[in-house]
Amino acid sequence: MILAVPRESAPKERRVALVPESVSRLIKLGAAVHVERGAGAHASFPDALYEKAGAAIVDDDTTLARDADVLCCVGRPSDELVSLLRKGTTLVGFFNPIGDPAYLERLAGRGLTVVAVEAIPRITRAQPMDALSSQSNIGGYKAVLLAASSLPRFFPMLTTAAGTIPPAKVFVIGAGVAGLQAIATARRLGAVVSGYDARTVVKEQVQSLGATFVEFDAGDAEGSGGYARELTAEQLEAQQRAMAQTIAKNDVVITTAAVPGRPAPLIVTQEAVLGMQPGSVIVDLASETGGNCALTKRDEVVVSENGVTIVGTTNLPSTMPYDASRLYSRNLFALLSPFIKDGVLMLDPQDEIVKGACVVRSGQVLTGGKG
Repeated sequence: MILAVPRESAPKERRVALVPESVSRLIKLGAAVHVERGAGAHASFPDALYEKAGAAIVDDDTTLARDADVLCCVGRPSDELVSLLRKGTTLVGFFNPIGDPAYLERLAGRGLTVVAVEAIPRITRAQPMDALSSQSNIGGYKAVLLAASSLPRFFPMLTTAAGTIPPAKVFVIGAGVAGLQAIATARRLGAVVSGYDARTVVKEQVQSLGATFVEFDAGDAEGSGGYARELTAEQLEAQQRAMAQTIAKNDVVITTAAVPGRPAPLIVTQEAVLGMQPGSVIVDLASETGGNCALTKRDEVVVSENGVTIVGTTNLPSTMPYDASRLYSRNLFALLSPFIKDGVLMLDPQDEIVKGACVVRSGQVLTGGKG
């Protein structure tokens, strides 16, 4: 079996699906690994390290695709690369199966099998495979650094000969993996941090990180699998009204609220932004699916009429490609290795993880994934 690793085709994507550490471990299981030349260069993994790990370096994607039994990628491979894959090839990566079912139909039409890492069920056995969590951790961390670099003041309290500088106030909306990491990072930088989530079950997690949990009477949004469900229109309106008052009291707002397969909920209204002090910062981690803030522009940094900076940068894990790739690669190894027998990937259709993550099998779209 040949596991193939292409150069990522998406603009600004600097991660690589497998790093040399995982390559050597997969080879020990009997697999051969082919890596497109330069695939890991942007993540600081040169070809020489892959060769040292036992991988074969392939000069062009045509040869890579035609020889592949399994194609490991971060994001979607290019349409040109997909067109070169043989029927029966298995694709592994992020494919947004709920948000774009038409794409799965196209892959099914090619006779492929597709394993979507975002559809891995959140069960104890699958924790080492949870690529969504590993990458969200990086996004939450980097969001705070972006906020700190944009805010025209210190995060920590400083006592100097010229007087005392009070700490910045940071409000994190959404206490999933990214939000909790943002809370922890802002606390480490010395800010006074508060957090909110529509799922009240996460209150203790927020408090355990030293932050204040803010509560609004907008109903509970606990959904299945640890994810939030979409609020009703009435609940969302009540949430927005109550939220605006809290937002106005903070120097930094980091939004992370998302519902799988749906546009990001609008939480920070234009009125709420206008209520903030000049120089305040909003980092919107949901910008890729429309944004939690009314003024967010995808992949842009904009300044509102009252001087609030809104950061809409997407794919923050790609801005830290070395560690992001290491974590993602370990996720893929944990996902694939239990199903490699004598060097061949044999996905068990009765396995709980395969049932969730395998969204296309041999040209047929399945009902697996998170709903």
